[in-house]
Amino acid sequence: MMAKDKFKVLMIGPDRSVHGGISGVVNNYYEAGLDKLIDLHYIGTMVEGSKWAKLACAMKAYFRFIIKLPRYDIVHVNMASDSSYYRKSVFVRTAGIFHKKIVIHQHGGNFSEFYGKELGAAGRRRVKKVLSMGDAFLVLGTAWKDFFGAIIGAERITVLPDAIRIPVAGEKQYGVHKILFLGRLCKAKGIGELLAVMPKLREKYPDVHLYLGGIWEDEELKSRAVSLKECVTDLGWVSGPVKQKLLRECDIFVMPSYFEGQSVSILEAMAHACGIVASKTGGIPDMIIEGETGLFAKPQDMQTLEEGLCRLLAEPELCRRLGENARSKAEREFSIEDNMKRLLAVYESICAAD
Repeated sequence: MMAKDKFKVLMIGPDRSVHGGISGVVNNYYEAGLDKLIDLHYIGTMVEGSKWAKLACAMKAYFRFIIKLPRYDIVHVNMASDSSYYRKSVFVRTAGIFHKKIVIHQHGGNFSEFYGKELGAAGRRRVKKVLSMGDAFLVLGTAWKDFFGAIIGAERITVLPDAIRIPVAGEKQYGVHKILFLGRLCKAKGIGELLAVMPKLREKYPDVHLYLGGIWEDEELKSRAVSLKECVTDLGWVSGPVKQKLLRECDIFVMPSYFEGQSVSILEAMAHACGIVASKTGGIPDMIIEGETGLFAKPQDMQTLEEGLCRLLAEPELCRRLGENARSKAEREFSIEDNMKRLLAVYESICAAD
């Protein structure tokens, strides 16, 4: 595609400095050079901090959006549920008023709870109207295509899973009994259950150690982690070379979420050939195949979480096989380069629809 033919895309989502999945996806796009392939301008609509900081950011973002909108053809909206949905719906409606092509990119792992339990009939009708304004509607996995298909029609939905840049393969040692978690440190990520099983694992495997990389959102859970310092290390938020080193050195990765859109962290663990135990929820079953690329635990279930971790701790060769298979699947299906090609094809299809 020649420079003069580049798609002009105005993309919105949380600020790229935010610690979270959507920001990670957007940063992966930039690192892979999406902004060189298209005329891309990104506007962050949310920052971490007080409610006043968030409000100020949202207002500033909308003002920038109005200023920039006339010179862009496509508005790409990265959306989750709850406050993210309400905030982004304003941008979707505004883009519709200006007759722009709209891509709604749904990342929210909790949207089914939000839609089904927190909204009344009138609220669900409004959500359906907003979501139906998308010329393209992107979801992270087949389960989400089924869910949103029941709202706006499956024929309008494209599955575009998250993706990462696949690192160069390296030697990995199994049987070291190092368990890694990367993500928000909160109840909904299953941290309570994970901390609860660690003493039991330590009785069987005295050298087992859990490394927690993330931002705490629950002080009670943080206190519990501190009380387990013999087998739990709080790393704080990790990124860049530090994160890559952890992924290389830890043989087991765990993600016991209650709900999940997909999980960039699981993709990173797959690419680093970790043995994985993860909840069977949201888009995770598109990545993890039981007994082939990882093991499943039931959400909010300590027994199946403990069983899965015990299997990988007890069987280094199983851990190796699952990790190597996961690496192969990541290479085949979740590279950022292939993802960008598919995204460009979406842009092309909606622009050609006129």
